[in-house]
Amino acid sequence: MGDAVRWPARLTLSAARDGAGATRVHARHDGPLRLLKTLYPEGAGIAHAVLVHPPGGLVGGDRLDVQIDVQAGAHLFVTTPAATRFYRSNAGEAAQVVHASVGEGARLEWLPQETLAYPRCIARNEVRLSLAPGASLFATEVLGLGLPAAGQPFDAGRLLQHLEITGQWLDRGWLDASDKALLDGPCGLAGHRVLGTLVYAQAGALAGAEALLDNSRALLAEAPDMPYSGITHLAGPRGAVLLMRVVGDEVEAVTLALRRVRALWRERLWNLPGNDPRIWAT
Repeated sequence: MGDAVRWPARLTLSAARDGAGATRVHARHDGPLRLLKTLYPEGAGIAHAVLVHPPGGLVGGDRLDVQIDVQAGAHLFVTTPAATRFYRSNAGEAAQVVHASVGEGARLEWLPQETLAYPRCIARNEVRLSLAPGASLFATEVLGLGLPAAGQPFDAGRLLQHLEITGQWLDRGWLDASDKALLDGPCGLAGHRVLGTLVYAQAGALAGAEALLDNSRALLAEAPDMPYSGITHLAGPRGAVLLMRVVGDEVEAVTLALRRVRALWRERLWNLPGNDPRIWAT
C-alpha cells in the first residue's frame, strides 16, 4: 500500500516455553498497537495476552499488523478488551492483518472481541494461521455489519473477510452493501447482519469428531433463542478442522453461541476448563 498507509501499527508476539514448562511472551511494537498485559489465570503453562489499540478503530489508510509466533510446546491465548471498529472511509482501505504460526506441539487461541463494520467503510480483515506437526488452535471471528441499534444500517461500504488455516481451510469473500443477494438472500445472510465463526484445527486426524459434533448441536438446541448455526468436520491430508458458523441479529447472541461451543470443545479436545477469561467480563 506504500504511501497510502496513513497510520500503520505493528505488533510482534513471540511465545516460548521455558525449562520449567511456563509460557513466556515477548512483544515488540511500532505505532499504536501493543500488548497491554500478560496474565496467567490458568497457571504458568498458558499465557493470556491482552492486545490494545488505543485509537479505538480504523479509518481509510490505517493498517494494523499482528505477527504471532508460538514456539514448540508453548500455549498462547490472545484476546482484546474491546471491539475492532472499521469506521467510514474517506481515504481508501483500512486493514487489519494477522499472521500466526504455531510450532510443533504448541497451542494458540486467537479469540478477539467482535469486529464492527460501520456504514461506508472500506476494509480488509485478514487472519492467516499455520500449524506445525502436533500443533492445534482455536480461532473466532464475530462480524457485525452496520449499527442497527443506532439506526445506522450497512447500506454502503464493503469489507473483505479472509480467514485461513494454511493447507486446511480458507474462507475469503467480499461483504458488499450493494450485494443484496448475499446480504438478504436465503443462501446468504438472509437479512441478518451478524456473522460468527468458530474454528478448531489440528495437524493430524481427529478421533471422535462426529460424536463431538452431535454433542455440540445438542448443547445449542438446549439454549433458548439461539441464532441460526451450523457445525461441520473437515478432514484432509494436512489435518482436521471443526467449523461452526452462526448468523444472527445481535452480536451478544452470536458471541454467546460461539463461546458455549468453544467451552465444550476446549474441555473435550484439550482437557482444559472452558471458562471465559475475566477480561471479557470487564
